[in-house]
Amino acid sequence: MRMPLLILAAATLGACTTAPQPEMRSAKAEAHLQKLLAGKVAGQPLSCLPSHRSNDMVVIDDNTILFRDGNRVYRNDLIGGGCSQIGKGHYALVTRTSGGFGLCRGDIGEVRDLTAGISVGSCVFGDFVPYTRPQG
Repeated sequence: MRMPLLILAAATLGACTTAPQPEMRSAKAEAHLQKLLAGKVAGQPLSCLPSHRSNDMVVIDDNTILFRDGNRVYRNDLIGGGCSQIGKGHYALVTRTSGGFGLCRGDIGEVRDLTAGISVGSCVFGDFVPYTRPQG
């Protein structure tokens, strides 16, 4: 009798997880991401994006943002959850750079409701992974 109870307890504990599960990307967002990264390969992650212009930012979903720089695209997967509502309707992502290095890992983006002029959330930037077309 003890053995089945131990197996049941172990199975129950094994099914638990302490790490939050990532949100599933919608099929539309995944297709958009794949289209923008098509033919490109990932490079070494960078801690900072030296310069960016807000009109070169592409919101894939609440968890992923791309920054375009000519033929290069930088992918940023936000840390610890995303920025709810970015890129939707009258919401915008406001970023501030510190130290003159551009936008960096750990910098906080603020989601603002442009109509009401209030902050509705925030998120933290992760590493910036460059994607370029292979040489040759």
